[in-house]
Amino acid sequence: MGKLLIVNNGSASKKYALFTAGAPVFEAHLEKDDEGSGLVATLTFGSQQEKIAVSQKDYENALEFILKFLKDKNWLASPKDLTGVGLRVVAPGTFFQENRRLDEEYFAKLQEAKTEAPLHINPVIKEIEQLKKVLSDTPVMAISDSAFHDSLPETARRYSLPKETAEKFDIYRYGYHGISMSSVLRKFKEQPMTFPRKIIICHLGSGSTITAIKDGKSFDTSMGFTPLEGLVMGTRIGTIDAGAVLYLAKKSGMKPLELEEFFNKKCGLLGLSGKTNDVRELIELEKRGDEGAKLALDSFVIQVKKYIGSYSAEMGGLDLLVFTATIGERSFIMRSRICAGLDNLGITLDEQKNEATVSKHGFIHQDESRVRIAVTPTDEMGEIAIATSTLL
Repeated sequence: MGKLLIVNNGSASKKYALFTAGAPVFEAHLEKDDEGSGLVATLTFGSQQEKIAVSQKDYENALEFILKFLKDKNWLASPKDLTGVGLRVVAPGTFFQENRRLDEEYFAKLQEAKTEAPLHINPVIKEIEQLKKVLSDTPVMAISDSAFHDSLPETARRYSLPKETAEKFDIYRYGYHGISMSSVLRKFKEQPMTFPRKIIICHLGSGSTITAIKDGKSFDTSMGFTPLEGLVMGTRIGTIDAGAVLYLAKKSGMKPLELEEFFNKKCGLLGLSGKTNDVRELIELEKRGDEGAKLALDSFVIQVKKYIGSYSAEMGGLDLLVFTATIGERSFIMRSRICAGLDNLGITLDEQKNEATVSKHGFIHQDESRVRIAVTPTDEMGEIAIATSTLL
């Protein structure tokens, strides 16, 4: 496999990792700090981990910041030592539902698609521009975040558009967070247990996806043509009546690009609370009696419950419920609220196990629960590294 640099730019964070001979030797996660007032980089190498404050400039030029750090630590003498780069790509369209080597055609198609998923594509385009500048001779593999969902049955994949319209404009449910789903499934396949037939994975973060997995394949998923559909998210609106979109466009005077910006950055938990999109902050505000914070959290919880219920019905039962990603892995409070009242589905949470399981793998169901409940940290970086090595 040689040395691979893995890049995963989310809608609210940036992640980098250096893999040598298939194993991670360095990881960096750049995001807002716990207070939400600044930026911090969590750097992990060997058994060591350190957090350092980073400037807005370093965040914007994170690739150069990371490469300098790797050189200073003698992990990478020169960028020429890299065998390749693996880059997570979130973009709608059949073209992007496949892992591909990044070339001019790919970059041009990304430019065309950037208005459909701006929170993800714009950062990726900026990252590609940095890669071209700093690592111009290193092959870059674009790893699709929707490839996992190419097994969706037509009932889940198709919107109720005329077939010719769907084909002409390539409008289908593509689904996202597929790299995370692959990572989680890989971990359970390695467990000393019979692989469950019916699984629901709750990838809960600033962007959130609920996915039904049947016999190891994506069966239904909450995100659609773009990452806007589905759950209420940090700043994204989630599912909304198409008629309401048309009505808002007429009444507000907002043009399509303005509406897109509004739905992506001004809605969701931020829109409902009127204050913040950070679940940690919302929980603290709720404790102080903030009604907007309570509404935002309650709405999020209820929508997750709806998907769990509907997907359980769709698959004819449920064997395993998994929580992953930032909120799913870290917030035992939100997991408790989501599982409350789902006993009729066979989901019974053990509160002590739940509180003791934060940012680590573990089962958190009661012994008598018909459905197993697990917390499983996603390893998107490792999954991207495997896909990159395969493509190379």
